[in-house]
Order: sequence, then structure tokens, then C-alpha cells
Amino acid sequence: MKILYAVQGTGNGHITRATEIIPYLKKRGELDILVSGIQSDIELPFKVKYRFNGMSFIFGKKGGVDIWKTFLKLNSLKLLKEINKLDIKQYDLIISDFEPVSCWAALKAGRVCIGLSNQVATLHPLAPIPKSNDIVGRLVLQNYAPTTYNYGFHFKSLDSNVFTPIIRKEVRKLTSTNKGHYTVYLPSYDDDQIIKRLKNIENVNWHVFSKHTKKEKEFRNISITPINGKKFLKSMASAEGIFCNAGFGAASEALFLKKKLLVVPMKKQFEQYCNAEMLSSMGVPVIKKFNSDSIPFLQQWILDNTIVNVDYPDNTEKIIDMIVEIHAGKQKLDTNYESEHYSLFQ
Repeated sequence: MKILYAVQGTGNGHITRATEIIPYLKKRGELDILVSGIQSDIELPFKVKYRFNGMSFIFGKKGGVDIWKTFLKLNSLKLLKEINKLDIKQYDLIISDFEPVSCWAALKAGRVCIGLSNQVATLHPLAPIPKSNDIVGRLVLQNYAPTTYNYGFHFKSLDSNVFTPIIRKEVRKLTSTNKGHYTVYLPSYDDDQIIKRLKNIENVNWHVFSKHTKKEKEFRNISITPINGKKFLKSMASAEGIFCNAGFGAASEALFLKKKLLVVPMKKQFEQYCNAEMLSSMGVPVIKKFNSDSIPFLQQWILDNTIVNVDYPDNTEKIIDMIVEIHAGKQKLDTNYESEHYSLFQ
């Protein structure tokens, strides 16, 4: 059996999840890997057959996506060429982690494409959504990487097709301690913005991991470190708390490590607002934006020792085996199909 596994390269969470999934897919057939996007800080430790530009969202420096840079990086003609170039019909099973080239190539060829990501879980009927529903954001999320059948990951299981997060093995092996510092990962804010706010809270040490610098620097009780996987894990494992965007990967790992968690969703990122809504329903504090008005809330959070308890078992192989058993060999898309699985076409 020939399998295509396509991974979104915007953000690190997709890549870290893929490192856990790929070995089990390799057991089940001949595997080709596709990565599109240009915003990840880490590389897959596996041979990648296809590297595409895809459709990348560019992180800004003021709390959200940089729409202008995202627009400039979007090359529609190149994207269409990538979709047309991909020989999708050679595969017996196509799985996409919110990766658009594979999804649109499969749709164009009338082939089944399996969605396996956090993004599809945020669209599940049982998933909480923000009270101020972003119709445009929801439409983008639904149509960015359209898939036929969907299996998702969320901060808690919703039904038999929405699982708890995949926690990478190197995180599972960590010993969680408390050395009193706070680990900060806010890639949509630049260093000056972060320092401007955190300098007002002087009674704790802040370990900030930044996409916007190439060298380490310090400002009083704030250390700024370029993104480094090993240093980040070490800091997170020994932290008292984690302050991050409402992305999926870092927040999941913080919960798994039994850390205090505070999140702020990236502006103009509907999926992060959905993530924040789920986290809030579980008892995780959420702030709408990170500005000077947030300082009293951060100070209150530091004093609060509440930790949300979760159970995230290692079910990765079981999940992959189930998907392969159900979908392997069912290649052609039946436009009249009826399925117990929710679909982004519905």
C-alpha cells in the first residue's frame, strides 16, 4: 500500500505531531511525506519527498497574522502549479494534517483525503466556538484544506473521532519540576512588545522564546532566547507556568506536564479562538489580547496555583491503525456518500 502523509509547515505543532505519526504510517505501507509552508522553526527528522510553498500564514509582531506579508507570500499561480504537479492518483491512502496542496489535488482528482489535525476538531459539532462567531474565519478554516473524512485532536475527546492530543515522546520522558520561572512563547509578538509588558512584573523570572531574534539577550528579569527545541523543553519542564498563544501544541504539552497555563489567541486566527474557548471551558484562564491592560490579570494568574488536570494517554499507534483499517484502498470520492464521520463538505 502506498500512503501520502501531508503536513502543514506553518507553526511547529504540525511538525512535532508528524514526528510521532510517521513511524506508525511507515509500518503500514510505503510512505511519502509532503510538507508545505514556510513558518516552522523545526525540521522533520524524516526524508521529505515533496516540499511546496503552499499557503502560509505569516506571523506578525503585534499579536496576530501579518495580512500584508501573508498576501505578498501567496503566489496563486505557483499554488495551482503545485496542486496540478502532485501525482495524487498513485496513492492508496492520503492523509492531510491541514495541508492544502494535497487536499485540493485530491479533490480535483476525485480522491478521498483523510483530515487528521486539530483544525478539523475545532469544527466538530460538539466543539465550543466563540460567542462572537467569525463567519469569514470559519469559512477559511472550512475551505483552506478540504477533506472527505475527518479525525481530529482537541484538548479533550469529543467522540470516537476526536482524540486527546498526541504528546511527543521526548515530552513524555521529561521530569516536571518547579524552579519558579515562567516560560513564554508568543510568536505573534515581537521582543519589544513582550518586554514592554513583562517588565512591569518584576517578582518573577520570564524565559521568553522568540521567533524574532537570532541571539540571546536579557533585560532585567527577562531572558530572550531564539527558538531552540531542547532549551524550550528544558525551560517548560522546570517552569512554574506557561504563557503562550492559543495554538495547540505548546498548550497541550503544558497541560500534560501539569503546568499552570495562560493563553492569548492570535488575532485573526479563528482556530485559536476556538482553542481558547475549549481551554476556557476546562478552567484555563484566557486573555483576549496581550497589552498594558493585561498586567493585573497576569499578576493575578501568577498568584493563582490552579492547575487543570488532564489525562493524555499515548494512543497514536491505535489511532493510525484504526484510520488505515477503515480507509485503506477506498480511493475514489463518491459525491453521494453517507458517512458517520463529519465532513467539511457538509
